[in-house]
Amino acid sequence: MKILVTGYNGQLGYDVVRELNLRHIDCKGTDMADFDITNLTDTAEYIKNYSPDEVIHCAAYTAVDKAEDEPELCRRVNVDGSRNIAAACREIGAKMLYVSTDYVYGGRGCEPFEVTDATDPQNVYGRTKLDGEKAVIAELDKYFIVRTSWVFGINGNNFVKTMIKLGSQKDEIKVVCDQIGSPTYTPDLARVICDLIVTDKYGIYHATNENYCSWAEFAEAIMNKANLKAKIIPIPTSEYPSKAKRPLNSRLSKKCLDEIKIERLPSWENALDRYLNELKAVK
Repeated sequence: MKILVTGYNGQLGYDVVRELNLRHIDCKGTDMADFDITNLTDTAEYIKNYSPDEVIHCAAYTAVDKAEDEPELCRRVNVDGSRNIAAACREIGAKMLYVSTDYVYGGRGCEPFEVTDATDPQNVYGRTKLDGEKAVIAELDKYFIVRTSWVFGINGNNFVKTMIKLGSQKDEIKVVCDQIGSPTYTPDLARVICDLIVTDKYGIYHATNENYCSWAEFAEAIMNKANLKAKIIPIPTSEYPSKAKRPLNSRLSKKCLDEIKIERLPSWENALDRYLNELKAVK
């Protein structure tokens, strides 16, 4: 078995490669310097030459607010790039796993979204990720789509690192309290992805750490666990304007993992403890 991983320099791609190496699976992590996913010829040649059995596609345009100003670039990466990879996989008979997002949903209500629920993305990023899903489905029969949320990992910037930095500089931090979801630790998500890719249980899945919280509650936990004194001031989304509309409900149901007997991820609280230990270890 040989696996190609795109987006290796990102949070998730880095940990997917790390997990594959732990399992002694032949793999290669790639990024923009290796080939341009928005170029069909470049993508097809690279993937054909490497000839993987599976491609785990983690690369994406993820700057949610910036995407509102750069919709064409966001679409080229998230839609055209994903279609190019899927087409290359079809040509060589490889499986493909596409990493997607909670932003494909409308964010209304309080119930966790099932994989079968209607999609209704509210911003450019969400629309391009959904169209990327559709591009993969149109090209392939052997595909996995894994929707996740609120990722944090050792390789790159994320909410936890931002809060730790702000918590050491400020006495008070305003954080939104009415957006609810599941923080997801990339090593845990990588484990589920690697469990899934070796099966033939194709389709759409949700994978996040267990339990739900608001961003403010997440920030409060970071302060407490990192022994920082900054006070978290909960505010509604209406008082924290941003270019891109954010979903208030990002809860994702993981019944789909239960159905194929893939173990769910641990709680986000447990994941945060392990992440803070990982951050200490690399200092």
